[in-house]
Amino acid sequence: MPLNDNYNAYDHNRDAHGRNRDGAGANRAALVIHTIADIAAGFLGLWILLYLLEANRGNVFVGFVHGMADWLAGWSQDIFTMDTEGLRVFLNYGLPAVIYLLLGHGIAARIRRL
Repeated sequence: MPLNDNYNAYDHNRDAHGRNRDGAGANRAALVIHTIADIAAGFLGLWILLYLLEANRGNVFVGFVHGMADWLAGWSQDIFTMDTEGLRVFLNYGLPAVIYLLLGHGIAARIRRL
């Protein structure tokens, strides 16, 4: 009887077409979606923080974060139009951050269940 018998009559982790069914691809896709949502929310949260702390808008880093936050929250600008500038920025950039987190994590959880 050979020690290195490569013949396996039935592999439970493979489907009829020879694809691996251990879920590694689904987990990887879910991780990518989850990470993108976290990064998007991170940029929006960082801009809120920089704005509330009155960071120097002439700084290159602050300008980059503001540009990314404007791009990510472009669809939600001026939903809230109140007189208090800090609260307006908090709500107009915070809402998309929460939505990105909810959608990204929800989609990732759904993909992991596939």
